[in-house]
Amino acid sequence: MSSSAPTQNQEPGQEPDREPGQEPDREPDQKPEQDPGDKKDAAQEEKTEEVKEEKAEEEKKERTEEKKKEVKEVKEPAMGFIYNRRTGEFLGRTASSWGLILLFYLVFYGFLAAMFLLTMWVMLLTLDDNVPKHQDRVPSPGLVIRPHAAEISFNRSNPADYSGYVQQLHQFLQPYEDSRQEQNELCLVGEYTLQDGEPLKKACQFKRSLLRYCSGLSDTSFGYSDGKPCVLIKMNRIIGLKPIGDPYVNCTSKGNAPLEMLYFPSDGRIDKMFFPYYGKKAHPDYVQPLVAVKLLLTKEDYNVEQTVECKLEGSDLRNNDDRDKSLGRVIFRVKVFQ
Repeated sequence: MSSSAPTQNQEPGQEPDREPGQEPDREPDQKPEQDPGDKKDAAQEEKTEEVKEEKAEEEKKERTEEKKKEVKEVKEPAMGFIYNRRTGEFLGRTASSWGLILLFYLVFYGFLAAMFLLTMWVMLLTLDDNVPKHQDRVPSPGLVIRPHAAEISFNRSNPADYSGYVQQLHQFLQPYEDSRQEQNELCLVGEYTLQDGEPLKKACQFKRSLLRYCSGLSDTSFGYSDGKPCVLIKMNRIIGLKPIGDPYVNCTSKGNAPLEMLYFPSDGRIDKMFFPYYGKKAHPDYVQPLVAVKLLLTKEDYNVEQTVECKLEGSDLRNNDDRDKSLGRVIFRVKVFQ
């Protein structure tokens, strides 16, 4: 007989017979009951998610606040740099920091000023009021002319052409007026006037009248109206200079034809009594000796440019240095129109 027979004879509502250890049959839609441990894990996960959401919200709030602060600082950058209310800083420094840095610079620059003043004071103690400490000038003087022009050009028939030259000569000779020079000393001719022990040095007389026809006294035009102009030559001053020999000025014409000239004082001599020179403070009344040269131009010389060179001769003073054309000599040009 088949095993399905007992099942068929089973009464309604009665569970079918099961073998030992066999689980009862379940209906397809019935769900198994949830374990209590699984419920606890789900609750913990929910709490963790809530905590994460709270942290995210807090971080979001913090970022929002930081952005607000940044926007506020961007809106007022200058005011925040000048004065920061939060830190109390002015221009990026606190009051104590400003005090310390100002104190440092005060001490630093005060020390530098004291060192500078001390150095100047020590240097001034080594200087002489009358003689320069370092004399880098050449030992030989240069020559200059008056009127002060490298080229003298004029029409002798037009006084307006040469009035500027004449005015220069009159103005230049004012310190040489006889009345003023008579207050100076009569020195020994041909001898140096040594005054090393005197605090205030005497000046030797050089009267304007010694220049005779080029003095501007008898001929106020200095020969320019006659077409025979005068030129005054002087040496540059050098403190302590004592030329060896008897210096004099000699002028020559650079043209083909010789040019006749007159010298005042005679022979263009520069006397040694005007040496040495002791400086402007120690020798306030000193005047340089002059040599006047009168150019005796003829009608054949008019409208022709004449080049004249004057040199210091008769002493150890240099007059032929090619590197310095004005050392011991001077060159000028003269052109007279009829």
